[in-house]
Amino acid sequence: MFTTLKNAFKIKELRKKIFFTFAMLVVIRLGSQLPVPGVDRTYFARWFESQTGDAFNFFDAFTGGSFLNMSILALNITPYITSSIIMQLLTIAIPKLEEIQKDGEDGRKKIASITRYVTVGLALIESSAMAIGFGRQGLLETYNVFNIITVIAALTAGSAFLMWIGERITENGVGNGISIVLTINIISRMPQDITTLFEQFVLHKPIAKAVVAALIIFAIIIGMVVLVIILNDGVRRIPVQYAKKIQGRKMVGGQSTNIPLKVNTSGVIPVIFASSLMQLPIFISSLFSFNGTGIWGEIMKGLNSSNWCNPNQPAYSIGLVVYIVLVILFAYFYTSITFNPLEVADNMKRQGGFIPGIRPGKPTSEYLTKILNYIIFIGAVGLTIVCVVPYFFNGIFGAQVSFGGTSLIIIVSVVLETMKQIESQMLVRNYKGFLND
Repeated sequence: MFTTLKNAFKIKELRKKIFFTFAMLVVIRLGSQLPVPGVDRTYFARWFESQTGDAFNFFDAFTGGSFLNMSILALNITPYITSSIIMQLLTIAIPKLEEIQKDGEDGRKKIASITRYVTVGLALIESSAMAIGFGRQGLLETYNVFNIITVIAALTAGSAFLMWIGERITENGVGNGISIVLTINIISRMPQDITTLFEQFVLHKPIAKAVVAALIIFAIIIGMVVLVIILNDGVRRIPVQYAKKIQGRKMVGGQSTNIPLKVNTSGVIPVIFASSLMQLPIFISSLFSFNGTGIWGEIMKGLNSSNWCNPNQPAYSIGLVVYIVLVILFAYFYTSITFNPLEVADNMKRQGGFIPGIRPGKPTSEYLTKILNYIIFIGAVGLTIVCVVPYFFNGIFGAQVSFGGTSLIIIVSVVLETMKQIESQMLVRNYKGFLND
């Protein structure tokens, strides 16, 4: 990785792109410190201390602390992520959108334009809920119509601005801009979390105990990173052979290729879906100041990940079981709408392709489905392990940190993908230079 960056800086064009990306990230971090006019910036800090739930911890980690500071970027890039997921699902459910998506570059531009409008709409809804729901509880210094409109406008504009920056990074920088914005937000919270772990398990402890604790923490983090890399790069390649045929006076075909099926076919989407669904009831209860009692209160405690793996309250760990089941189900669901074995088999049959030992058509589709189900399960189990390990240590040892398996998956995946893009741009430049010579 360091060699790739070193070589990239030697190329003027790539050096400009890297510096542009870095400059945009600096702008984002500066914007995270600009307060929204008319709000009490200490409100959420006090509110977090009074809460036993962690519905907003996941959200605050993704916003790089902007939510806790109530800056103009408090909503951050989350409305865009949500709208992108919604559009992906809608393109499967609505044939018209599916046709637009398949209409080449123009179709992708139309889908991107619709996604922007959906993002602004979601930002308006979320900012309105925050301004009205939390405003009357003390978020606004003065609860009136003017301040409510100011907060809604500032938060919506901040989210739209970050979406614009993400697109500019994609066009003029390196890597996927939206992913890089999300990654820098998560990374910005990690020094604070590492400091918390150091103070909790290493500082003021006997030397032997401190060394062992530091080694264990380091080993766990490294082990999780290695597992994420394996999940991210793991691929099952299905061999495909194309039959020879005559076109005009030429013999074409006969070449061999493969269908690459990633072990983690759905990426981090199942984890985000499962976490969001588990935290939605807690979010709604907190927003409307509904303190659940009785059975509802017990359900809320079970959904709260801070109560999982607690040896003093083992019953609440049922929520962890539900979470694991949801991750696996969403892994199958998301893969099923993004990869269609029947369509792949039909395309192969039309082009004269076949999997050695498997007949074209329905047998090929059934074979691909069988292999895909096996791969999805392995990927889902890997995702679950990465995500459950932090919950286990939080519950057993009380290690309270904002980053977890989801954050590590995002960081490692984005870093690897960005490095691959830099390497591909360097390779393309070398080919151009060879051709020009």
